[in-house]
Amino acid sequence: MLEDYKREFELLSKRLADLRVSLDVAQCEEKIQGLEQELNRPDFWDEPASAQKTMQELSYQQGKVKIYRDLEQELEDQVTFWELAAEEGDDSLEGEIERGVKKLREHFANLELEILLSGQYDRNNAILTLHAGAGGTEAQDWVQMLYRMYVRWGERRGYKVETLDLLAGEEAGVKSVTLSVAGENAYGYAKAEKGVHRLVRISPFDASGRRHTSFASVDVIPEVADDAEININPEELRVDTYRSGGAGGQHVNKTDSAVRITHLPTGIVVQCQSERSQIQNRAVAMRILQAKLLELKRKQQEEEMSEIRGEQQEIAWGSQIRSYVFHPYSLVKDHRTNVETGNVTAVMDGEIDEFIAAYLQHTKKVQ
Repeated sequence: MLEDYKREFELLSKRLADLRVSLDVAQCEEKIQGLEQELNRPDFWDEPASAQKTMQELSYQQGKVKIYRDLEQELEDQVTFWELAAEEGDDSLEGEIERGVKKLREHFANLELEILLSGQYDRNNAILTLHAGAGGTEAQDWVQMLYRMYVRWGERRGYKVETLDLLAGEEAGVKSVTLSVAGENAYGYAKAEKGVHRLVRISPFDASGRRHTSFASVDVIPEVADDAEININPEELRVDTYRSGGAGGQHVNKTDSAVRITHLPTGIVVQCQSERSQIQNRAVAMRILQAKLLELKRKQQEEEMSEIRGEQQEIAWGSQIRSYVFHPYSLVKDHRTNVETGNVTAVMDGEIDEFIAAYLQHTKKVQ
């Protein structure tokens, strides 16, 4: 019955009012006015770096307001359509109204999820590093599968995904790979994937057809651009160059363009071989190093706070966050939120937003 949708629209209207408060739309619009005034200053472009940051902030604030206004208009249009159908008593439009309500619910859920991304670096690009655990070729094949999953996920979300460094396995798969995921809130979403991922399947590398369990670690850090918190002294760096790996033939780099940088005080090592020139690879490696040093600083601060609170920190590698079971049944289960699905194929094709959303909601509740 058309009358049944009255309560649905009342609930959606309340959610919209809550979103307006959470987003602080009025303050966003004030910020936009101030930034636009700044934009009109004659000397605005005299400092390009500062001007670029202002432009990015303006774009971000305008985006927030636009998403809210679009949702507000969409709800208004659906309510108007429902009211006209109810006045005329035209039950034949019920199917169309139900589809509209379903679409609205999805849009509300997406915006409510974005509001959870309020961390200092959530808006930044993300750097993901995957490492194979014990198990040789089997574990390396698992890293390659996860690598493909994250590339597909990034592409689904419209992010720019770039492979920065890749160390292939001797027989098959990948020992380790580092990739950049660039786009709005990339780190805010990708941070949900940090931890150990476990695979259970019949190994294609075992002639006896036995079931194997493999592990891979996923590390996720935010990419930071010239962060004032991190100062890198060039004298504390050792820079090595080497020849990029390749599949052979025309793809093998004949020059030492790959770069490995060691930060001597911490022992952190980063490398890049994705670009054709040594200069470009060095610039990318420095981006990764800066992100890793920031992550190290954040961990040290967390450990200090934990000591003050008397908390016992769990070792990150010591527990898996998610299991992917291919045999004897199909199941992907996140052990932090208990969200699970039997559609393993879809997950491996990059459909992991359900797990990410549940994790973000879970962490918000426990804060």
